[in-house]
Amino acid sequence: MKKYILFVVSIIVFLFSCKEDIDTSARYVFKEETVLGYLQKHDDYSEYVKLLQLVNISPRSESTVFQLLSVRGNYTCFAPTNEAIALFLQDQVKAGIINEPTWESFTNDRLKDSIMKVVVYNSIIDGGDEESYRTYSFPQTENGEFGRPNMNDIRLSVYRPKAPDSIYINHIYPISIRNRDIPAINGVIHQMEKVIAPREVTLKTILQEQLEGTEKGFIVMARMLQACGLMDTLSKIRDEVYEQLYLTGMIEEKTPANGLKTMDGGYSYAPEHRKYGFTIFAESDNFWQEQIGKPAEEITPEDVQAWVQAGNYYPEAVANTNFKAPENLLYQWTTYHVLPFKLAPNRLVFHYNEKGYDYAGSPGKLSIPVMEYYVTMGKRRLLKIYESPEAQGVYLNRFPILDNDRHGTGHEISCEEDKLGARVMREDEDMDKRTALNGYLYEIDAPIAYNEETRDNLGRTRIRMDCMSFFPEVMNNDIRRVALKDARHQWVHFPDNTEYKYIGNLSINEGSTFVYYNAYDYKFGSLCGDEVKCVGRWELVFTLPPVPKRGTYEVRYRILTNSSRGIAQFYFGDRKDAMPAAGIPVNLTLGGADPITGWIEDTGTDDDADAEADKQMRNNGFMKGEESILILKQPGTTARANANRNIVRRIITRQTLDPDKTYYLKIKSVLDATTSEFYMDHIEYCPKEIYDNPEHPEDIW
Repeated sequence: MKKYILFVVSIIVFLFSCKEDIDTSARYVFKEETVLGYLQKHDDYSEYVKLLQLVNISPRSESTVFQLLSVRGNYTCFAPTNEAIALFLQDQVKAGIINEPTWESFTNDRLKDSIMKVVVYNSIIDGGDEESYRTYSFPQTENGEFGRPNMNDIRLSVYRPKAPDSIYINHIYPISIRNRDIPAINGVIHQMEKVIAPREVTLKTILQEQLEGTEKGFIVMARMLQACGLMDTLSKIRDEVYEQLYLTGMIEEKTPANGLKTMDGGYSYAPEHRKYGFTIFAESDNFWQEQIGKPAEEITPEDVQAWVQAGNYYPEAVANTNFKAPENLLYQWTTYHVLPFKLAPNRLVFHYNEKGYDYAGSPGKLSIPVMEYYVTMGKRRLLKIYESPEAQGVYLNRFPILDNDRHGTGHEISCEEDKLGARVMREDEDMDKRTALNGYLYEIDAPIAYNEETRDNLGRTRIRMDCMSFFPEVMNNDIRRVALKDARHQWVHFPDNTEYKYIGNLSINEGSTFVYYNAYDYKFGSLCGDEVKCVGRWELVFTLPPVPKRGTYEVRYRILTNSSRGIAQFYFGDRKDAMPAAGIPVNLTLGGADPITGWIEDTGTDDDADAEADKQMRNNGFMKGEESILILKQPGTTARANANRNIVRRIITRQTLDPDKTYYLKIKSVLDATTSEFYMDHIEYCPKEIYDNPEHPEDIW
């Protein structure tokens, strides 16, 4: 009953794209069939059609889903057969919900309505202005999620077992091999052999199932998270205060007077929700049994802490039984395994415009390595997530040798045994059992720790971070890098601080419009193709990720310049109320063609001359763009070789940084104009032993 009660509670949340009232005059009159027309013609779907007539598209609408599927649109319909619905009702009998496998056996009308909605809402994805999902456009990654949620606001995933042509939704709902990709003039139909009914649970519930023994494999991790006091945190789904502000119109929508106009006309959109999300990377019970020598059911948090202490992973931590204290050894070990980001299997890293990659033609064929850096829960520490074709999977804290010479390939050459990292088992056939509304629990094949070795490896790495990776909110609300081109997914603005602090790691001054531009398929030269902008008299304060260890670093800011930009003064420091200015104001309109930057085109043949040109540019406080990033509008051209010379990296500061301090970057407009744009792509931390290494100069990648 718990999952159905949860459903009733959450059912008010739906896709914005589902129409509140259906204009039946807009029905097609062509000879081709609509989704509804096809379903009505085939007796196999008669029970499903009855449900479509009974279920409204939302609590606020009189229109039914039956009407919705008769009008223009791009609907993906996972239509269950009569047999599938009969099996679903039989499951309700087994669960004790009803006595007989019929809809008439429900004695509670509210429960009956909610379960009918389970069948209908989970079966339909409204594609809005985009195309509906044919099997060839399903996510390529095993257990990868669709870009759009279904009508129940859940993103379904795709699994392909070894059996030829078999495709499953959420791992347990098979699509008919014979009846799939059935075209309709307003979408596509896939016949389902089971009713899609995903579990609507939180990570806390998944962990409790481990503790209670109804699911197995991760009881040790569940006990550690419980001992560290994280279970309530892992039960959070959404910020209800923001929900009410949005529903009551208190979150401002942008207009010509205060907005940033989109490239397609109109103005940016505020997020509909503010959800929470988490990702847990866990060593399995089998690992702990081998290491500690006890059955998993008998292993205690004290046992794990003793093992961690014996390995000298966190010598500075305190090994006592106050597991909820930040300085506690078990707390530091456990929280390094948890991110406050909801990362789906196909969103652990992002592939888009890295050199050699073809996102449109061969999305499953990887090229050079890609990586992300996220800040973990607990004490602020960096976790590296990495993927390359040579690694053959996604890894945590992998530090390989790359072919990053001036004329190299950029690929992974080799990786020492102690730098292999931990593989994330995202292809796990039981992944559906560890997928929650608010996150995922992944198995990893080796232990991870923020020990001295990891910090040293990160401290010898140029750390390039997309600025949106600073903000859990954009991942948890499916804002960042969604492969959709409609306006609501392309242009998203966030409330300023006076309206509501939506992003925890960013302060936005009153009157500024801070916008994330997804830019999917616009072929920009930014890292991953996306970017952020701001208009108004902007004054923005970013909370930066920590450095891995104490040392001297360059902090760099990447800009794609044009005449729409403004002039920014940078401030950098560890006190928000007293940040010193970092150099003179930077004119964001000036690209590499301006003599101030010293940009000179590579000869391609005289390495010494090209290196000297780079040195002179650095003397001016600038660097070229990256060899690793393609400008898709200029086929085969990298950001470094950009013919427009408008992609540069600005060196903000060069100073000693401490891993135990939190640093802030303030960027303030020095112009009175309110239309001059702030722009940001990514930030780099580059340690001195890389940027000032006479034997091995920093690579161009």
